[in-house]
Amino acid sequence: EIHIKEPIEKEVNPHLLPGELLLCEASTVYKYMQEDGSNRGTYGKLVCTNFKISFLDDDSASDDNEPEFKNKIVGENDITLQCVDQIYGVYDEKKKLLTGQLRKYPERLIIYCKDLRVFNFCLRYTKEEEVKRIVSGIVHHSQTPKLLKRLFLFSYASAAPNNTDGRNQTVMFDTLEDWRDELERTKGNVKYKAVTTNEGYKVSEKLPLYFVVPICISEESILKYEGRGIPIWCWSCHNGAALLKMSAFPKEQDDSTSQMQKAFLDGICKTISKPPYELLKVDDLSSSLPSLQDIQTAYARFKQLFLIDNSTDFWATDVKWFSLLESTNWLEIIRRVLRKAVEVVECLERQHTNVLLIEETATDLCCVISSLVQVMMDSYSRTKSGFQSLIQKEWVVGGHSFLDRCNHLHKSEKEEAPVFLLLLNCVWQLVQQYPPAFEFTETYLTVLSDSLYVPVFSTFFFNSQHQRETSASGESLKTQSGPFRFLTVWDWSVQFDPKAQAFLNNPFYAEKPKPDKSQRKTARFKHQRQLSLPLTQAKPSTKRGFFREETDHLIKNILGRRIGKFINSSDEPPNNLREFYDSWHSKPVDYHGLLLPRIEGPEIRVWAQRYLRWIPEAQLHGGGTIAITAKILDLMEEVQSLQVKMDEEHSQAVSGDVHSVTMPRNSARLSSLFPFALLQRQSVKPALPTSTWKDLEDEDDLVRRDDEFLDLTGDM
Repeated sequence: EIHIKEPIEKEVNPHLLPGELLLCEASTVYKYMQEDGSNRGTYGKLVCTNFKISFLDDDSASDDNEPEFKNKIVGENDITLQCVDQIYGVYDEKKKLLTGQLRKYPERLIIYCKDLRVFNFCLRYTKEEEVKRIVSGIVHHSQTPKLLKRLFLFSYASAAPNNTDGRNQTVMFDTLEDWRDELERTKGNVKYKAVTTNEGYKVSEKLPLYFVVPICISEESILKYEGRGIPIWCWSCHNGAALLKMSAFPKEQDDSTSQMQKAFLDGICKTISKPPYELLKVDDLSSSLPSLQDIQTAYARFKQLFLIDNSTDFWATDVKWFSLLESTNWLEIIRRVLRKAVEVVECLERQHTNVLLIEETATDLCCVISSLVQVMMDSYSRTKSGFQSLIQKEWVVGGHSFLDRCNHLHKSEKEEAPVFLLLLNCVWQLVQQYPPAFEFTETYLTVLSDSLYVPVFSTFFFNSQHQRETSASGESLKTQSGPFRFLTVWDWSVQFDPKAQAFLNNPFYAEKPKPDKSQRKTARFKHQRQLSLPLTQAKPSTKRGFFREETDHLIKNILGRRIGKFINSSDEPPNNLREFYDSWHSKPVDYHGLLLPRIEGPEIRVWAQRYLRWIPEAQLHGGGTIAITAKILDLMEEVQSLQVKMDEEHSQAVSGDVHSVTMPRNSARLSSLFPFALLQRQSVKPALPTSTWKDLEDEDDLVRRDDEFLDLTGDM
């Protein structure tokens, strides 16, 4: 039985962005609602443009009942071409993956998205010619390899007016001054310098235009091997210890080349072994963390748990949910990455030791670990502008291959790996464990992950700064002269109006108090929280030997001769890490000081908002974090109104923060996954297992007691 909503009579046209072109369309397409076991849905028009796939029904034409959290670029029935994961056709109730040329066209189309939405379209009532055009168009434009310049990014940049918000406080790290300011902010300018050696990209196209190295490193050394084997600065700790990264030499080398590279590395190590660079801990991430292939495999299994298009599948997997979740290994990878970051933090904070991260290109796991370390140790990186500046520094300018890792061009699945998504998952663990420490919310992290697939912004659509600048210098399609002017994702006004942007800001953020002038001398070290354990008296005397041992490890590993994990390569016993970890967790949390994640057992959780937001069965209506937040915001507004009455002069300043998040006050009607799923219908499937439910059907008095059943499910 199909519950049919009458086909729309008025013509509904898609909302096209500047540079967006309509490629094909099909009328009388039936979209299933997928919220329960029935075939309820609505008729409409399915269109494909050079930017997105979109379903238009009569609701698309009206502005009534618009959600409070509305994306101005991608609507709830829009799928950007880069967001399409897989497309299946249904032939005689059998699903078949659709790729390339099609000989036969399906009666149903199922689109699985990278943001975990599932769209189910029935084409049975659509004209045959329109079915051929729309299915072929969608498969071709979303699944076949394409050239970089064919991305919608370039069409939009040519046609869109350049009227972006100039108030963006994110540091872009595309100038020498930005790097010098960061060195000064972290007090790293005593030992490190920003260099212009790569101007014109004469060193390497993979390296940023400007970067920071130890003061003692010469320009000749940087030029010799295209930047390989050079320790590049990431961040400096308050005690002077620094986090560095280095790209390794290729593994397959002949003996003479290998000897030359070894001599070069030995020279570099001797150079930075002089004061103040005596202590150095080397960590080869390719041997101490999962490979990119392992990460991709784990995530591919993990996301299948959430790509659910009907209630039956959900309840079938619910019985064995925990075993399925564990078998994916995704949460274990998150745990290992967080543990590695804690190890690095312990070296920097407790041992006052420089840490050098090594990876083949230093643009994947190096980015993850260095970003996490800074989020844990630097409270500035937990503000919205600070976190965005961190992503710019370590990922965008740092040379992470977004184009390849996200497979935006569909050229090679071998290069695909959710490395940036792994970082966001790890940061989310910290956000949900220490909410007052972050200026942004989990909703911010969720929309940031969604923005990976929106080719309106250049932020996540290039492999390097060189590729971005080379592409931007091309001829504009509109003016036939001048460079492209790409948008940055950090201008949130492009996607959200001010009311929606409020959901990205944390109303419970504990802002850092400004110290008195008399306390400024000690305030600099306040965020240590007095948790650094004292070094032993024998420690200084072992500096040279300790460094020499680590140098040998460095040379062997940088040349590809791996000798195992470095977790025990320090002269300190491994249980000191546990001592540091337990000591920190035994003290009260300073939200502007060091933060260490809880990583044992069930402390590592599934990012529910991102992965469960489209599954109605997984929602708590009137419950969850949002219900608690709504109640607390009620109290905050009451306090604010009292404060206004007491002090009219400060009313404007006080109201600014409290009204930063606006949400419906009837928390009973909110979903736990608000704002993405405001009023979803509940599943028609009973909460009790099917067999148990059937046993109870004969008990009329139990079946009629709806209220008691609802109380039972609430307790569950």
